[in-house]
Amino acid sequence: MGRIHDGRGTAAEIRAIGSGLRTLARRVRTGRGGDGGIAHDALQEAVEAILLARILRGARLPSPRELGVGAEAYLPGLGDLVGEIRRLVLSSLGAGDLAAARRRLGEMDSVVRSLLHFEAPRSIVPLKPKQDTARALLERTRGDVTLAEVLARTGLPPAGRSAR
Repeated sequence: MGRIHDGRGTAAEIRAIGSGLRTLARRVRTGRGGDGGIAHDALQEAVEAILLARILRGARLPSPRELGVGAEAYLPGLGDLVGEIRRLVLSSLGAGDLAAARRRLGEMDSVVRSLLHFEAPRSIVPLKPKQDTARALLERTRGDVTLAEVLARTGLPPAGRSAR
């Protein structure tokens, strides 16, 4: 999954992750998923990877039903996606691509708003900490983009870059 996180995942790798995700989710539902904690972690990571691949392609995010998983795997994966989008925003800012950073920030905002719509009992999905972290990451990222925009308007180089 590291290749997907680096933006180098192929369509075949993403399909393989999706297939494995559906198989493992089916096994967990039927009680044949082995260690439940490890299986849950694997499902959550696979959901995050597939969602990230969709973000990188500019495609619509699939629903839990489309992925064949329940809320207990989908929502934490969606929450973790926020940190991955922040990384994309920061990479865009580091490359001096303010337009891409703004676009990614919009995607991040959309994911956070979606995540905040859900309420689940903590005994089913420990969602509240993911929501709080996502909200904090969004606000910090919004501040980073705003600072970059201000620096761009003033003609000052971004932090870490010297004027040439």
